[in-house]
Amino acid sequence: MKRLGAMLVALVSVVLLAGCSVSSNHTENLNLVQTNVVLQEDNFHIVKTVTAEASQAYIFGIGGMSRKALRDNAVAELTEKARLTGSQALINVTVKSDVQVVLFWTKTTMRAYGTVVEFE
Repeated sequence: MKRLGAMLVALVSVVLLAGCSVSSNHTENLNLVQTNVVLQEDNFHIVKTVTAEASQAYIFGIGGMSRKALRDNAVAELTEKARLTGSQALINVTVKSDVQVVLFWTKTTMRAYGTVVEFE
């Protein structure tokens, strides 16, 4: 009987401590900088790849920023980290969303990725 009770406690503990995670990618034309460029010739080179993230925790789904605000913060940090100068531009901006859930606690993380190119 004690063994059955111990197994039941272990099973309940595993179920309660188990979490879920969801991930998705969002690729959009964010129009960070309005630039008209003709790419008919090889007049640019890739400078670097930049990443940034913004996270928020929620308890019972309450608290923090909306998903859109969290995404906007990640892209704003990405733009800041890019430190564009002169004839540089930030291209191929992608935002990835990760959601972790443990019982009543949820953490949403938005990661933004982009490429900095420089025109000659």
